[in-house]
Amino acid sequence: MSETLNFVKSKRELAIELGLTSEEYDRIIQLIGREPTYEELGMFSVMWSEHCSYKNSIAVLKTLPRSGGRLLVSAGEENAGLVDIGDGLAVAFKIESHNHPSAIEPYQGAATGIGGILRDIFTMGARPIAILDSLRFGDLSNSRVKYLFNGVVRGIADYGNSFGCPTVGGEIYFDKSYNQNPLVNAMAVGIVKHSEIVRAVAKGSGNPVLIVGSSTGRDGIHGATFASEEISETSESKRPSVQVGDPFTEKLLLEATLEAIKTGHVVGIQDMGAAGITCSTSEMSARGKSGMEIDLDLVPVREKGMSAYEILLSESQERMLMVVERGFEDEIVEIFKKWDLNAVVIGCVTDDGILKIKKDGKICVNIPADSLVVGGGAPVYYREAKEPEYLKEVRNFNPYDLPEPKDLNDIFLKLISSPNIASKEWVYQQYDTMVGTNTVVLPGGDASVIRIKGTNKAISVKTDCNARYVYLNPYRGAMIAVAESARNVVCTGAEPVAITNCLNFGNPYKPEIFWQFKEAVRGMGDACRFFNTPVTGGNVSFYNESPDGAVYPTPVIGMLGLIEDLNYITTVNFKSPDDLIILLGKNTDEIGGSEYLAWIYGEVKGDAPEIDLELEKAVQKTCLDGIKQGLIKSAHDVSDGGIAVALAECCIADKENMLGCEVKLRDEIRPDFLLFGEGQSRIIVTVERENFDKFAKICEKNQVPYSVIGVVTAQKKFKINGLIEVDVEKIADVYYNTIRRIMERI
Repeated sequence: MSETLNFVKSKRELAIELGLTSEEYDRIIQLIGREPTYEELGMFSVMWSEHCSYKNSIAVLKTLPRSGGRLLVSAGEENAGLVDIGDGLAVAFKIESHNHPSAIEPYQGAATGIGGILRDIFTMGARPIAILDSLRFGDLSNSRVKYLFNGVVRGIADYGNSFGCPTVGGEIYFDKSYNQNPLVNAMAVGIVKHSEIVRAVAKGSGNPVLIVGSSTGRDGIHGATFASEEISETSESKRPSVQVGDPFTEKLLLEATLEAIKTGHVVGIQDMGAAGITCSTSEMSARGKSGMEIDLDLVPVREKGMSAYEILLSESQERMLMVVERGFEDEIVEIFKKWDLNAVVIGCVTDDGILKIKKDGKICVNIPADSLVVGGGAPVYYREAKEPEYLKEVRNFNPYDLPEPKDLNDIFLKLISSPNIASKEWVYQQYDTMVGTNTVVLPGGDASVIRIKGTNKAISVKTDCNARYVYLNPYRGAMIAVAESARNVVCTGAEPVAITNCLNFGNPYKPEIFWQFKEAVRGMGDACRFFNTPVTGGNVSFYNESPDGAVYPTPVIGMLGLIEDLNYITTVNFKSPDDLIILLGKNTDEIGGSEYLAWIYGEVKGDAPEIDLELEKAVQKTCLDGIKQGLIKSAHDVSDGGIAVALAECCIADKENMLGCEVKLRDEIRPDFLLFGEGQSRIIVTVERENFDKFAKICEKNQVPYSVIGVVTAQKKFKINGLIEVDVEKIADVYYNTIRRIMERI
């Protein structure tokens, strides 16, 4: 589309068409002192979109604990978070969403989500060692939902497997609120030496600016804008906004980038993700309080006749912007040439703070770099917040009005068959979980564990969020998401150290949605401060709505835990007959927002479970102390499906050595609520009989409620209180094959 044709409309009309408001257009004129060019208007439209600017969320996000602990950089300052793990090493990790692209083109949407988050890691100088995914889909009885689920999983598998980074875990939930708008959140983790960390910054007047990696095409133009609007019937026409990924090129880009960094001549690097060249040039310049002069005629393109506007806004994959010390650019170019990749000098760093871009010898962009970015000229809004009306209805609920089931064996097996509880093995088996040979604890446990080669350490990683809890109580639900993800890594023997987050919500212009967001961030912040797990950064994804309504508010937590000694690594499965089964914490009758209530009764009502952070921390410390003293043989947190499901998972987690249990719960609680309630701050551990007294002293020292609830048995029977008695093999069949059988009927 030519500039002349576009400007038949007024520039103000075009700005509004591109997603800006009339007031924002006035702000642009005020910032640059004139009307913008067509290219400048396109740049402002993508950089001031919610996806890039966080204009509706940044004021709230700044209330989170964004520094301290083991963090090496404050949240949002770099491509990914950086956490010190000792021995001169750091972990780079981050989670981001690719929801809208995956709703339209699930395979490429998910694949390019993986590619983008991997680039965020290795642009820091870190070698990626793990991928995790937090996925949400609608009702699996819906054929389109099956199509989306299948496509997303294949996209993740094909990209990660081809790139050569293990996909080690995550979480997958199903609910009709995600029928039209799935959530695809990708997390990546990498390891870097402190001496090889590279920042996303442009500095040093005269230093050359290079574009490296693939050539630039027309795919993904206005992808950031597309991600900042609701899914609708016209969204299918936005397929050109979905990028196309190439994992084999990305693998070459990884190796070339890390080799270039080892020369010591790389000043800064940034991935060309959302908004492409526009984003990387403006953000790197703004961070370095510098400017750039760029010649778009030098950019390698794969399509003829590409305009300046198209080159600036393209989101073609596997590309990065790199600033190199002057005089060493030829050395860097040769490295990328060796890996059969483009590396072209397209401009230089300046010291005037101006982004000056030309095409065909004419300057088409001449604006302050920081006018485009968060913390500079990008607008910041604090939207109206109003408590949603639905809360009165859903909380007007008395669980004791529910009929008490007569056959708890039947209810238990039905619950095990819920897609939210049943094993996601059908998914994990499509992933290469062992490439790199560092994966110690595979998908399916409380968290995944990856050892750090050359050390006696490992890291434990987990994504977690119960969106139903957040829907019923955003503040408490987000707090639980942090607490549970910390509990998960503790159960593997790790100390929780930091989080990243991916905040998935509906339209922020709706006061009820913004209230959900604000309250969830408040709960997350309070929990992170309490556990000393600062926020390293992450992603906000608004506009997760379709004509059917908004998705459940889903603030996904990506938790990082550090295991100081490989001997501390602990798994879910029961280990030996006659071991004592001990419950840390106490049972309650809370079923609000539970899987039992949703799957058996079709209701999402009540309130999220209570959470006492002091008790939670004490339970986690007790578990970790027991692990470090060599007393705990297995550990598993109680979550979805309650204590009955947690105990069953302990019996069947090791398919080669399944064991039974005999359990006696002495709490005076209605039987179904006792078995399937989801009260927080509970961990099931096993210890040998001769170690019980030592472990009891740890519990008493930490003032944690504990009780011996049963014993592990060689007989493969699952028994609780005479209420449930089922063969372990039957539980395993239902648990491991439910999703496989559903997906085989595609």
